[in-house]
Amino acid sequence: MVESSDNALDRAFVALSHPVRRGMLAQLQRAERHQKRVTELAEPFDISLNAVSKHIRLLEGAGLVTRRIEGRDHWIAANPGPLLAASSWMEKQAKFWSPRLQALAKLVEKQ
Repeated sequence: MVESSDNALDRAFVALSHPVRRGMLAQLQRAERHQKRVTELAEPFDISLNAVSKHIRLLEGAGLVTRRIEGRDHWIAANPGPLLAASSWMEKQAKFWSPRLQALAKLVEKQ
């Protein structure tokens, strides 16, 4: 049975798998208060606003960003929680696999 934390991790990795979404997150990291309007996020990309909205919805679904609406402005803010969970998972994998792969490399070198 798949746990909900596994589903959250899956959504985070799917969201991070596209360069436009990674670019949006990078913009938010550099932005004052880590938030921008949707139109500001769209500026560097040569894609339609509809495509930008789809990317943002995917980031929202992964919990990587939140949306706040003020009048006609939609403000997108970064949420580092899912990134921290993904980073923690990768660290655990590295700790598990690194010694095993080093041992295998030594074994292969001997032959």
